[in-house]
Amino acid sequence: MDDVDAAVAQIARNMVTTGDWVTPRADGIAFLEKPAMFYWPIAVSFKIFGIHDWAARIPFALSAIGLACVTCAFGTWAFGRKAGLCAGLCMATCVGLFLFTRIVIPDVTLTFAITLAMWAFLRVLDEEEQHPRFWAFVLAASLGIGVLLKSLIGAVFPIAIGLLYLFLTKQLFVARTWKRLRPISGFFIALLVAAPWHILAARRNPPYFYFGFHGGPGEYHGFLWFYFINEQVLRFLNLRYPRDYNTVPRIWFWLFHFLWLFPWSVYFPAVAKLSFKPVDRAGRARLLAVCWIGFILVFFTLSTTQEYYSMPCYPAMALLLGSAMAEGGDWVRRGTRVLSVITGCAGLACITIFFLVRNLPAPGDISSALGHHPSAYTLSLGHMMDLTFDSFAYLRLPLAVAAIALIGGALATSRWIDLRSFLAAALMMVLFYHGARLALVVFDPFLSSRPLVEALLKSPDGELIVNHNYWTFSSVTFYSNRDALNLNGRYFNLEYGSYAPGAPDVFIDDARFKSLWYQPQRCYLVAYLSDLEHFKGSVGQDRLNIIAASGGKVLLTNHPLGHAGPAKGMPHLSAAFKNQLAKPLVYR
Repeated sequence: MDDVDAAVAQIARNMVTTGDWVTPRADGIAFLEKPAMFYWPIAVSFKIFGIHDWAARIPFALSAIGLACVTCAFGTWAFGRKAGLCAGLCMATCVGLFLFTRIVIPDVTLTFAITLAMWAFLRVLDEEEQHPRFWAFVLAASLGIGVLLKSLIGAVFPIAIGLLYLFLTKQLFVARTWKRLRPISGFFIALLVAAPWHILAARRNPPYFYFGFHGGPGEYHGFLWFYFINEQVLRFLNLRYPRDYNTVPRIWFWLFHFLWLFPWSVYFPAVAKLSFKPVDRAGRARLLAVCWIGFILVFFTLSTTQEYYSMPCYPAMALLLGSAMAEGGDWVRRGTRVLSVITGCAGLACITIFFLVRNLPAPGDISSALGHHPSAYTLSLGHMMDLTFDSFAYLRLPLAVAAIALIGGALATSRWIDLRSFLAAALMMVLFYHGARLALVVFDPFLSSRPLVEALLKSPDGELIVNHNYWTFSSVTFYSNRDALNLNGRYFNLEYGSYAPGAPDVFIDDARFKSLWYQPQRCYLVAYLSDLEHFKGSVGQDRLNIIAASGGKVLLTNHPLGHAGPAKGMPHLSAAFKNQLAKPLVYR
């Protein structure tokens, strides 16, 4: 997809092709926001399987599988086999994990590292543990890996959660606690894991020492300042520059967890009946889970936040849910009945929509039928607002699959109780996610620019230009494996790195674009259809030769091709793509 997906994949490819595994680069510009370990697994996957879009997703698929397995093992160790299985099912099939692993972001791998760290923490403190030294090593290594995945929060979260737990259990000032945790040796293990890349990145991206709390256009202070002060401190305070991120309203940030943990969130009331007294292993694990959830949610409540930022606390919620589901009781049975009603109503809604749109025409791709609600795009599901009645005509097969899954799940959970109902709900979600995957295929022209690249690769060589910033049409550079000039795109992600000494000159303004477009050499431009009128006024309609249009986007060239002609049908094209301004989910 455009935005983060293809940009991250291209950064990993650049590591493979250039041999520079220290400084992430996009379009030749140093991209210093995220640690390099975010890209290393993708680069290794490319080395093994070749450069493919599916190869970029393998590390994150494995991380999701590993996360579900670790949650299951943690739950089994703490509560027993049934609770462990339930916790694993919650983690593996909840909406949040599916939704936020459709985009290539490090949060699922970070969540895996934090979960492993928290399990190791409890095992080190457990008096019955026979290998506390090994688990102390796992704890320290997990902290180091967490730092390499998403900087300081990879260590701050587990440490802060652990300290809060020790305080509540009155172990914080007990010498035996620290003897078992081995903080000194653990510090050096974590340092050994995390420090080498940070040192190399700092040396290759000077200056080294600048500690000011102000950044602005044209300012470049090296890796250390941007990575630690700007990206950590100033971002937490909502003072980071450039401000290329949005924040979700706090009330929605909290309430959305009922959706992210669906279908298992119906059992949250049963969690209140559990014992959180740290008198046994189960009680200690539940108390740790509460500390785990509470710290992360409060932390992001006080900071800028996106919905997926709280993913590291999903395993803690899954552990509590799994424990409650295993114990059963009235609240669990009531939760199952509520789930039957919700899924039944949703299934009937899908069936109704399917029959209402079964005879509607579906010309072109789905972007021609979508609405446009940019104010909602700060939310991960904001584009749901773009769905119109006509757009469901393109989603008949996904609707049918979703209806079968939901109605089947409703019938099964209404008849069965206990473990069988849990397994039925998990199977329902697996089938439902298959329907969601089919829907993503339908959305591909809208979410990705791959159809334009297919036309570009069949055309003669020429200079590639993308309108707006690099992230906007990042799938063009990935699928074509070309760097591009960015027209009026020196903002957001690559702005800071563009001011580094020796950074390539890949940003152009309207005047330079016009000069390039009028030259004898061939140029290509990728833009939204809504921008055609602007370019018509800039270089003239006869200079705009349309090669391909898809998903509200268009590929233009400055000299005619055999199959391309001037953009004389612009009003018709604009009408056909009325959602041309909408953009896919943005990761910040």
